[in-house]
Amino acid sequence: MDIASLVGIIIGIIALVFGVISGAGLKGFIMFIDIPSAFIVFGGTLAAVLIVCPLEQFLTSIKVITKVFLNKKVIPVEIITQMIHFATRARREGILALEEEAENVKDTFLRQGIQLAVDGTAPEAIREILENEISAIEERHKDGQNILMAGGMYAPAFGMIGTLIGLILMLASLDNPDSIGPKMAVALITTLYGALIANLLCLPMADKLKTRSKDELMVKELMIEGILSIQSGDNPRLVEQKLNAFLSPKHRNENSNQ
Repeated sequence: MDIASLVGIIIGIIALVFGVISGAGLKGFIMFIDIPSAFIVFGGTLAAVLIVCPLEQFLTSIKVITKVFLNKKVIPVEIITQMIHFATRARREGILALEEEAENVKDTFLRQGIQLAVDGTAPEAIREILENEISAIEERHKDGQNILMAGGMYAPAFGMIGTLIGLILMLASLDNPDSIGPKMAVALITTLYGALIANLLCLPMADKLKTRSKDELMVKELMIEGILSIQSGDNPRLVEQKLNAFLSPKHRNENSNQ
């Protein structure tokens, strides 16, 4: 579980609550809770996203969005160590010896690549198959990002729509001056809700998914290079040097010290 994302949201909520309570007190904070405004913003935003995105794609993307909080991190250094092990065994016993290793590989992408190499598939075909797989993964990630970006775009708009509705209701009751102030405050709450949904949830989560996708795809590119290098019979030391090029200098040093 990604603690940073959860902590960030909690800190944001605490900061907002503390700011409101310190300025308006507990009774003032209650004024910021308005169910009709929440329905307008949340319901309107969800409706707009569903109009933009087909239902099947929306449901599939939910799993991608959960990666903001629940993401099994793949450590590149560990993958490189595993690839060096494969290269060493293939060098000593031949590429067919990796068939047994492939059965114990948990990562389906890596297992598929090793199996293709063991089956004697041409390097160009292996690269094409695995890069097509990467492209499909990237598209799924973009679907999740696009849904969050759409939510970040439409939430403020529905906040403004809610404010306009509130202003219309306020203007309809101008004969009662005492109600103008409270109704004006309630009207502006929807704008606040829209801004919060966009800037505390949707847009930061979309950026986090973009970072997650970049890291995951980099690891898969590393796997492709490792598989092709092993298939070509490269020395394990050369395999390590090729794959270390994907790491920052700091992580390269950490890997060499293992």
